[in-house]
Order: sequence, then C-alpha cells, then structure tokens
Amino acid sequence: MSQTPDPTARADRFVRYRWWGLLAISLGVALIIMDSTIVSVAIPSIVDDLGISSTEIQWVQEIYTLLFAALLLTWGRLADRIGRRRMMLIGVVIFIVASVLCAIAESGALLIGGRALQGLGGSMILPTSLALLNANFHGRERGIAFAVWGSTIGGMAAIGPLAGGWLTENASWRWAFGINVPVGLLIIAGLLLFVAESSEAVTGAVQRLDLGGALLSILGFGALVFGLIEGRSYGWWSASEDAPFDVAGLSPVPVAFLVAVVALTAFVLLERARSGAGKGVILDLSLFRIPSFANGNITALIVSFGEFGLILSLPLWFQNVLGFSAFEAGLALVPLAAGSFLASGGVAALSRRLSPIAVVRIGMVLEIAAIAALALLIRPDSTAWLTSPVLFVYGMGVGLATAQLTSVVLADVPVERSGQGSATQSTARQTGSALGIAVLGTAFFTTLQVGTEDRLADAVAGDPTLQGLVDSVNASSGGSIAALAANPQTAFVADAARDAMTDGTSLAAWIAASALVVGLLSSLRIRPEVGAVAPERADAA
Repeated sequence: MSQTPDPTARADRFVRYRWWGLLAISLGVALIIMDSTIVSVAIPSIVDDLGISSTEIQWVQEIYTLLFAALLLTWGRLADRIGRRRMMLIGVVIFIVASVLCAIAESGALLIGGRALQGLGGSMILPTSLALLNANFHGRERGIAFAVWGSTIGGMAAIGPLAGGWLTENASWRWAFGINVPVGLLIIAGLLLFVAESSEAVTGAVQRLDLGGALLSILGFGALVFGLIEGRSYGWWSASEDAPFDVAGLSPVPVAFLVAVVALTAFVLLERARSGAGKGVILDLSLFRIPSFANGNITALIVSFGEFGLILSLPLWFQNVLGFSAFEAGLALVPLAAGSFLASGGVAALSRRLSPIAVVRIGMVLEIAAIAALALLIRPDSTAWLTSPVLFVYGMGVGLATAQLTSVVLADVPVERSGQGSATQSTARQTGSALGIAVLGTAFFTTLQVGTEDRLADAVAGDPTLQGLVDSVNASSGGSIAALAANPQTAFVADAARDAMTDGTSLAAWIAASALVVGLLSSLRIRPEVGAVAPERADAA
C-alpha cells in the first residue's frame, strides 16, 4: 500500500537542505551567464568548421542576448502565477534541448536557432532564480544567498572565456554547448529535491494574463537591445554596408530605437490603465513608489554598464596585443572570478556590521579604483602578472556590489511580487549591460580604427596598398595582428594596431570607471537602513 507524502516532511526537507537548493539555483545562473560569454572564444573554430558568414557569426553571438533581455519581464510575471520553481525547471529543460541543438548543428541557421532557444530558456531561469532566493531565504541568510548569486554572475562572466577556450583547444567547440547537458540535469535534480515551490495567489480580474503588456514589453525591450547591439555594425544613423536594409539611407538602428520608445511608452500607459482597473499586469508600476526599488534599479543599470562593458575589450586585448591564446586569455581573467567568489564569503561577516547599501558602496569603490588602475597599467608590453592583482580587486568589488545591490533592490518588495521585482532588476541589468557593450565597444573599436589609421597615415600615403592591411585590422577586430606581426615587412602595421588597441582598451576602462562613479553617486539616494535585518527577524530566520 502506497503512502501519501507528508507535506510537513517535505517542507522541513526544503528548509533543512536550503543551502543545497542555493547551489542548484546558482548552477542555473552559472549556466546562462557562462553561455553568454563562452561562445566568443569559440567563434574562430565555429567558422572553420561550419563555414558560416560574418552575418551569421554576428547573430550566433547576439540572438541569445536579444531574446534573453526581451523576455525577462514576461516570464518573471508568469512565474509569479504558475510557480517560480516550475518556470525555472521549464527554462532549464529548454536550455538543455537548445544546447543539444547547438552541439550537433551542421549549419549556421541551426546554430542560430539553437542560440535563440537558449535565450528563451535563459530568460526563464534568471528572474525566477532571484524570486526563489527571495522566497526561500530570510534575514541575514537572504543577504548571503544574494551574495552567492551575485558572485556567480561576476565569476562566470570571467570563467566563460576560460572554459570556452579550454574546450575549443582540447576537445571541440561543440563541447562548449554539450557541457550544459550534464550540468542542466544536476540543476533539475537539485531544484526538485531541495527547492520549495512559491507562487502568488490571485483571483478575479487580476488573474487574467496581460497579453498586450507582454507583447509590448517584448517588442520594446527587444527593439531597444537590438539597437544597442547593432549600432556599431549597422550604423547609429546612416546605414552601413552591413545593414540588412535601410529607410531612405537611414540605418535600422534609429528605427529600432523609435519602435522601442513607442512600444515602451504604450506599455507604461497600458499597465497604468490595467492597474487602475484592477486587472493583472506584467509590471506593477507601484513598485517604483518604493524608493529602494526605484533607486536601486537605476544604480543596477549604471553598474552593469560599467561592469560588463569591460568584459568585451579585455579578452581581445589579451589575445591580440599580448599574444595570448583563447585559453590563456580566459586564464588571465580568472583572478576576476576568484575575487568575486572570495567576496561572497566575506559578505556574511560584513553584513553583521554594515547595511547592504554600505557593502554595495564599498564594492563600487573597489571597482572604480581597480578599473582606474587598469586603465593606467594597460600597455602593449604589459603582463598578466601586472594585471592579475588589479583584476582580483575588481572581482572583489563585483562580488560585493552586484550581490548586495540585488538585496537592496528587493529588500522592500513583497514576496508575492518578487517575480516581478526580480525580473525588473534583471531587465535593468541586461539593459545596462547592452548599453555598456554598445558604448564601450564603440569607443574601443573606433579608437582601434582611428588610432591605427592615424599612426600609419604617412606610410599609407607613400604606399596606398597598405590601406588593405589597415582595413583588415578593423574588419577582424584585431584578429589579423598576429599574422601581420609574423611578417617582418608588415610588423610595423601590427605595432601600430597594438598601440591603437591598447589605447582603445584604456579608454573603455576610463569610461567604465566614470559610469561606476555615477552609479556610486546614484546609490547615495538609497537609505543606509534599506535591507538591514532586524535582530529579532535574523534570530527567527
């Protein structure tokens, strides 16, 4: 005779093994963050194997981010209704299937389709991971859980290139996707065994899904991120040669920004109207009446701008200026990950003495100091021994700031609306990341192009055939520097390109540091007591 499982026993198990649940949730976050960076170092091998075009290469990298950012709000809200654990499980399953498609892809189209499906799954995982932490941890434990979550994001952004480089060099680029399958299965098992379900109980008109709001948010954020990502390739105003279409010479990018403005304005108006009528919404705008939530999201956007924009230029500089392999470039970023993970261990001790927002500010000060030092130390003859200590300090700053900022943003958000709150802050971070990549990437590549051309202007004037070599540096994002350096007749072109790329990396670092200063100033609007744990609540937890 079968016995019915005791609900009380199950609840006790989820409480007893909640830290194992944290591990499962963190692995889910690690999966999606690593896959956002792991592909960049595998691209040359993918091109050699599949023979895909430059346009297909671009979409392999960018379709993931595009769908990921566009769908966060929608899935975060739906997770509140159907169950956050259930939504995360669905996302992991989709991610596993998508990874298999990528691993077995024999064409650019199938690989792009698999990456799109990965973005879909990832957009279900990230907001629900935060919502589950918010629902299953309390008091100081919640701060620790958020610290692990934040350190995972910072650390995996740095480890992604390392893992991708190692797998590409020692196995195949296909394993950069194949490794997701066993990890995904571990996540599913961990979620089922150690993470309690949570959802929002709603009735009446509020229960109805806001399909119009969902479509407008997807269109608005999708168009915004598309414009930010493609501005450099398609032209910020006038259409470039790579643009898929133009409107009377106008690039698709300003058209995308116009669509984003119209769609997001309509989204806000619709959400206000539905909320006033007592109907369900994708985003409860009343959340922005919470000062910590509103100011925290602004700060999160600015911080992500500075943090993730820099990840674009550093691997290219390590490979093309210092001559590192893909694996060595990833290895050079390990101190960043180490600092981030180490900081998560110190959050518990700091949280006993300081408020979460104070920890955020300490982390941002460390980030600013480290990036400024990096901007000063970056030279064509630099070494990893010189940059490693600076990147370690930077990683510590990321670990402190990213995690505790999440705690600050969600501190005063009711648990029943944590899916919306988590999705909103994730969207703010993704928008900031896309903006950082757009601005810092434009500064980096423009400096590379202009700097190389200026340094070789006299040589090109004397020998116009050299212009093709200069163009190859820009077209390959510096990838042709190694070949140019190997030929004594073109070594001077490589030297000029290295100097220009170093200047571009330094400029990107200064911009990132400036953005973080603005983020630090923005954090001053948040009350120090936000997220602080009352002694009795901490003891009860």
